[in-house]
Amino acid sequence: MNMENEMIEFDIGLGGGGAGSGDDDAMDSEQHHVIDEEMADSSPTGGGGGAIYIPEGDPDLEPYEGMEFESEEAAKAFYNSYGRRVGFSTRVSSSRRSRKDGAIIQRSFVCAKEGFRNLNEKRTKDREIKRPRIITRCGCKASLSVKIQEPSGKWVVSGLVKEHNHELVPPDEVHRLRSHRQISGPAKTLIDTLQAAGMGPRRIMSALIKEYGGASKVGFTEVDCRNYIRNNRQRSFEGEIQLLLDYLRQMHADNSSFFYAVQGDEDQYTGNVFWADPKARMNYTYFGDTVTFDTTYRSNRYRLPFAPFIGVNHHGQPVLFGCAFLLNESEASFVWLFKTWLMAMSGRPPVSITTDHDTVIGSAIMQVFPETRHRFCKWHIFKKCQEKLSHVFLAHPNFEADFHKCVNLTDSIEEFESCWLSLVEKFDLRDHEWLQTIYSARRQWVPVYLRDTFFAEMSITQRSDSMNSYFDGYVNASTNLNQFFKLYEKALESRNEKEVKADYDTMNTSPVLKTPSPMEKQASELYTRKLFARFQEELVGTLTFMASKVEDDGEVTTYQVAKFGEDHKAYYVKFNVLEMRATCSCQMFEFSGLLCRHVLAIFRVTNVLTLPSHYILKRWTRNAKSSIILEERGGSGVVSSYLESHTVRFNTLRHKAFKFVEEGAESIDSYNVAIVALKQAAKIVAVATKNEGKTPMTNGRIRENVSNGGSQANNSVGNHPRSVSGQLSEDDMDRKIQDLTHEVDCANRKCEVYRANLLSVLRDIEDHKQQLSVKVQNIKLSMKDGL
Repeated sequence: MNMENEMIEFDIGLGGGGAGSGDDDAMDSEQHHVIDEEMADSSPTGGGGGAIYIPEGDPDLEPYEGMEFESEEAAKAFYNSYGRRVGFSTRVSSSRRSRKDGAIIQRSFVCAKEGFRNLNEKRTKDREIKRPRIITRCGCKASLSVKIQEPSGKWVVSGLVKEHNHELVPPDEVHRLRSHRQISGPAKTLIDTLQAAGMGPRRIMSALIKEYGGASKVGFTEVDCRNYIRNNRQRSFEGEIQLLLDYLRQMHADNSSFFYAVQGDEDQYTGNVFWADPKARMNYTYFGDTVTFDTTYRSNRYRLPFAPFIGVNHHGQPVLFGCAFLLNESEASFVWLFKTWLMAMSGRPPVSITTDHDTVIGSAIMQVFPETRHRFCKWHIFKKCQEKLSHVFLAHPNFEADFHKCVNLTDSIEEFESCWLSLVEKFDLRDHEWLQTIYSARRQWVPVYLRDTFFAEMSITQRSDSMNSYFDGYVNASTNLNQFFKLYEKALESRNEKEVKADYDTMNTSPVLKTPSPMEKQASELYTRKLFARFQEELVGTLTFMASKVEDDGEVTTYQVAKFGEDHKAYYVKFNVLEMRATCSCQMFEFSGLLCRHVLAIFRVTNVLTLPSHYILKRWTRNAKSSIILEERGGSGVVSSYLESHTVRFNTLRHKAFKFVEEGAESIDSYNVAIVALKQAAKIVAVATKNEGKTPMTNGRIRENVSNGGSQANNSVGNHPRSVSGQLSEDDMDRKIQDLTHEVDCANRKCEVYRANLLSVLRDIEDHKQQLSVKVQNIKLSMKDGL
């Protein structure tokens, strides 16, 4: 054969590729390892199983030079069958083509471990690859070459090397080799049926192993099953994605405030899709302080690569901030998604965000929301714990309770660290890889590290309603894209109706008060029903606590608060009486936006009768979505309004009096001076009380009329009164200032009355407005039911 009429093609694959070595399904953060990850010319999951050619029907036939095959494919199938029997994987290495017509005239099939990997080839960018694959090639020379014979057209073995320079795989493991993993047509049908019924890859593989009588007889691995499901689902969505785009375009045409964006070219869709309706965008302006990026639907129990952004409204209910379809789940795609979502939400990042434990999502959040506190969902980690530590759960029934106590019931970082150390020692888990991974990330999921940040959760230990998926009960494993839009709109309607009902209950029902406290009555008129019930629980809980002063530095007083008889489990509250600000070691207010029973206990013993306004978050009140400012005062006026309150005056005087008493009792001399000072102060206070609003003031001090019989000497120059050219004397000026001050005080009092009345009218208008809104919604719903 003339070499001038031939072209030679060589395999330049550098390892990796195919179902066994491709990226694992992004829905599962685990890394699945396979024995081999060589590159083949076709995917084992793509065909119907591949016919194995066995000449003369002999399954034990050895290859030899001069052996003939009817076709190139028959030669390839035979060598692969031989490799399965012996214990190695195969691939196509090089080809020779005719220069006349370009037809292949020679093929070489080699052991998958032939050659060596070029370690620099994949580093095409300025960074290392994130998941470097293991090196499998070791320069093995085993091969079989065939060439076509003219004029018969048969393919004849022209070269053969049988020896390998590595160990061969035993028969019970050969099914894991790359070229021997095939998903047959019947297996694909069974996978599709089981997956549609809601089963994930693990359960599907268990069913297949049982059906075929062993893992080695299935013919492929769980990784192949995962990749088949992922690729099949992606192909399905790519075919139906036009439905989604048409829906979004129509929604935008109906309302220009409807936001949607497509990653890549909208006409040639290749990436993710995000959308947010006007209500979702408006909800974010009210409740956008904390967000959950719900990736539940990426898990294998759902068919939809769907992820909504969810918040918490003033009733503690989940509220939607937008949705995304995720067909491309790279870090760059998540960066695009978060930037797009932030743009739709007017560029205001949340205080906190909660996601599943996913390093790719975490990296994207760091780039887009560097100031936002990122938390991994604790309940997803608990669920994963049951899977990863199933052997521990079975062997030690007490492990779950101990793990829960360590994570949820420790009150300080030191206590958690000590408890965790005891836990891993007790159950011999020091070297457990997954447990070490989540421990390294403890600052992003263990509550004791997160209590200083607002997450809108009412309880540290119980799962918030907001963490339940917004679309639970609507989207499930059998939902496809055709069904999605109707179910999506039904979910929105249902959630809206639940919010309307909660609004109605808040406006038209009165809670039962359990104490005579003015603070409880105040809270019942401000908070929504659900939030008031939670506050009431804390307020009533103060009755079982006692407080004792620990330290007083002159401005801030520290109290120890504990249940009766439980001093070993105490909380510490720092209280600044002048600013009416308190902080507790439990940090419940910082975490949930409601005061804890420990701070309320201190308010009770220090006669703080009503909640200071800075402890009433508007997002928890019945007026959370109102544009009318109903707070009594804002800004610098807050401090002055507090100073006018009887409670603060009482606490401030008592605080200073204690200091005075402590200093005055130091010695007999200081005691005598203190007694005289008290008598003089008592006389001045008595005069001020008798002449409230009429006491003459000079530079903020009461004029000392008592010491000289009520007369005040005139300032004079040369014994002449200071009254020249009709100017008022100093006494006349003081009397004039006194009169004007009294008039100003009266005017201020009238203004306060008018202002209070106006605020009352505004409240009534707002309440009436919301009641009408509820009635309109009820009428609309009844009309729909009638139709």
